[in-house]
Amino acid sequence: MTILDKIIAKKREEIKRISNQSIAPVKNYSVPSFKEFVSNSTEMNIIAEIKRASPSKGAINSEVNPVIQAKKYESLGATAISVLTDETFFQGSMNDLNQVSQEVQLPILCKDFIIDQLQIDIAKAAGANIILLIVAALDDCTLKDLYQYAVELNLEVLIEVHNEEEMERALMLKPDIIGINNRNLKTFEVNLAVTERLTKMVTDPEIILVSESGMKSREDVMRVRDAGAKAILVGETFMRAEKLDEQFKAFRVPLKNQ
Repeated sequence: MTILDKIIAKKREEIKRISNQSIAPVKNYSVPSFKEFVSNSTEMNIIAEIKRASPSKGAINSEVNPVIQAKKYESLGATAISVLTDETFFQGSMNDLNQVSQEVQLPILCKDFIIDQLQIDIAKAAGANIILLIVAALDDCTLKDLYQYAVELNLEVLIEVHNEEEMERALMLKPDIIGINNRNLKTFEVNLAVTERLTKMVTDPEIILVSESGMKSREDVMRVRDAGAKAILVGETFMRAEKLDEQFKAFRVPLKNQ
């Protein structure tokens, strides 16, 4: 089994366990959409991630206080906050997302491996404004159903792809936001050339392209910017940064044609 296979199998177990639980929604603060933020931006938009650990790297910053970290991200100019909510493989929790959503005035992305509508209900109730749908984890029918369900709940959806076949499937949905993951979720290898290849398949200028994973330097950000990305999703680099303000400043490159 690949790492992705193991994660999805665990998700199925979790869904069975929580299928009868009641969902008490928290108070959702009204914030501009991610799309609105990006449309008004002249600099690279940063989705800053709260990430304690990963299957490939182990512990990254396991003692992080998610609220304190999120507030730092907000003060430094993040466009959105991504909160990893998977417990088994990433040491996250829905409680992290809940707490963060109450303390920052930015769109919050629930970063998880969503395969069921129940997970979307729980994410929205916890305060998420955006959910992640990973094409590699879903068949076409489920992908379409979950996408439409999230949109009906007034959630934005980040559709994540890693290769040409997944990009073709994603484009069938006519989504507002496509995330290109430079990390192969089956091997966890990272290559920024993935963004450079896949952006060429997107002809609609209204689609927001997000380059995910592998951002370590200003040069990396400029590379994906030049390929057409208007946003980046950054987790490990920020979570390990000793001087977070300097790292953010380096990544806030001007967008093309600005």
